[in-house]
Amino acid sequence: LILKEYLNIFITQEGEIEIKDDKIDEEQEKVKSMLSKSVEELELSVRSSNCLKNANIKSIADLVTKSEVDMLKYRNFGRKSLNEIKEVLSEMGLGLGMKFDKEVLKEVKKK
Repeated sequence: LILKEYLNIFITQEGEIEIKDDKIDEEQEKVKSMLSKSVEELELSVRSSNCLKNANIKSIADLVTKSEVDMLKYRNFGRKSLNEIKEVLSEMGLGLGMKFDKEVLKEVKKK
């Protein structure tokens, strides 16, 4: 009986670990799905959209891997556009200057 109770502790912890792994996998898939979307789906102003198009930024993954400094270097891209993009990304739980594993970015590019 004592041994059974002792082993139940490990069984429960393993089950909890599996549940946490599943939640992490779900979150990763959710992020990958967001990253693979086109920047056109962000519904930005015409000016911001044109700036991204001219900078050859097509996907959200392309966008979030850029820093604020990188973005401000693009022609006709100013603070107003930067703030608009930061606001839209923050609503999605994303931001500029994000770092992702190369494998994740490869998967996103395939979609």
